[in-house]
Amino acid sequence: MDIAAFWRDTLEQNRTALHAYFTDDAKIFWHCSNEEFSVDEFKRANCDYPGEWDGTIERIEETDDKIITVVNVYPKDRSASFHVVSFFKLKNGLIERLDEYWADDAEPPEWRKKMSIGKPIR
Repeated sequence: MDIAAFWRDTLEQNRTALHAYFTDDAKIFWHCSNEEFSVDEFKRANCDYPGEWDGTIERIEETDDKIITVVNVYPKDRSASFHVVSFFKLKNGLIERLDEYWADDAEPPEWRKKMSIGKPIR
């Protein structure tokens, strides 16, 4: 499976192309919001989300039937930023299960800043 193409089509909200990446009975889980989607529901959630999106793949790890990605996702106007860690389970080269964990990018909390620990990653 071409994971870079999947992310390109996801970020471009390409409803037609997205279906080709999944098995018919695939399940998608967004754990941070406690939601499970069918492929059609996932396409609606992704493609009907308002705005235009962009992103950068920061990491890809692959085995025979699994792919893990870390992607920085943001609106094209850069008004927000998110990181998503995605675990893809493949069957015959198609996504059978997708587990995703989305997080808002933000400054460290004040209590940790006061501790004067850590430093920026980038």
